[in-house]
Amino acid sequence: MSVEIISKQAHSKGKVYTITVRGETVKILFLFHAIERVKKWKIKEEIVAETLLLPEEVVTGHRGRYIAHRRYGSHLIRAVYEYEEGLPILLTVYCPHRERYFEGGGVYEDKIFKGS
Repeated sequence: MSVEIISKQAHSKGKVYTITVRGETVKILFLFHAIERVKKWKIKEEIVAETLLLPEEVVTGHRGRYIAHRRYGSHLIRAVYEYEEGLPILLTVYCPHRERYFEGGGVYEDKIFKGS
């Protein structure tokens, strides 16, 4: 795995995850709703972090939000996020079949981790 969660800190809206990726540290707020979706879909937190920080593509969603995509088998992790005062905030995550949303990769409307 390319990313490692090194700590989680309580926040009024969820948990702030401190993650290392390629020798750098990044903080991302996972909202309570997103944490529940991770559990519902039985996705490892590291997979969600990898999708956010090392996506295959990032597209723009509703209300100026971003959607990071990363393929895993026949499915796609879709991680919907936005920023608040510069902090990336994971709003929700789900795991549909990849042919429904994957656009082919290489499109980056945004990048949380600029080192990728």
